[in-house]
Amino acid sequence: MDTAFRTPWVEIFRREAADRDVRLQAAQGMLAPRPAEQLALLVELTTDSDPAIASAAEATLTRVPRTRLEGLLARPDAPSDIRAFFEARGVLPAAAEDVDESPLVDVGPEPLHVLGADELPNVPDDGPPDEPKTGALQKIAQLSIPQRLGLAMKGTREERAILIRDPNKLISLAVLSSPKLTETEVASFARMTSVSEEIPRTIAGTRAWVKSYAVCVALVKNSKTPLAISMNLLSRLNDKDLRALATDRNVPEVLRSTAKRKKGIERR
Repeated sequence: MDTAFRTPWVEIFRREAADRDVRLQAAQGMLAPRPAEQLALLVELTTDSDPAIASAAEATLTRVPRTRLEGLLARPDAPSDIRAFFEARGVLPAAAEDVDESPLVDVGPEPLHVLGADELPNVPDDGPPDEPKTGALQKIAQLSIPQRLGLAMKGTREERAILIRDPNKLISLAVLSSPKLTETEVASFARMTSVSEEIPRTIAGTRAWVKSYAVCVALVKNSKTPLAISMNLLSRLNDKDLRALATDRNVPEVLRSTAKRKKGIERR
């Protein structure tokens, strides 16, 4: 089910592809993706095969304010199985006055960053992230999976620019689940060819992100984006970008030729 509640990152936990220590960390509320996603994850972990993890998820759910649960269940994209899970516990949907995107539970202060300020590039908030320095890459490479997950969720913009390239799919997808992620970052990730195919696929599958024209253009021009997705987004491009795409040798031939036909370039 492709909703804000069911994302590729949550699906990894559904398949129990995450290590035990990572699942336990998530069950304790220490991984803080967007609220809807975290709720789906906690519900999933209440049936984990490890009793300690299932118990921890149950305990964490009891700490979520009832009003937060009611508001999330009232969302139109709330899956029926999650609504049924809470209805059985006497919690029914009720529209919230304000949209609260903060973590569902307070798990204490943010973890200490492992990178010194002098080791990272100075990136303005309104621009794309620079290439990370070698020292920063080496430091992050030495972290354990749970530590990198925590950094992906709660770290800085510069740290996310490094972790989006992590070969572990769980880590790179966690970056896309960070509540701190900005639209500018998403557009820069959509342009990256040094990421797994799952990254552009996930970005394209998030309705809020593909509403951005910059994200759409980046996805279409990225050779890592699955062709079916690029073709589907082609109709969103303006004349200028269609012309550029028609002569872009870095995209598949079928995409180039389709862009040419849309602009009538072949007939001129």
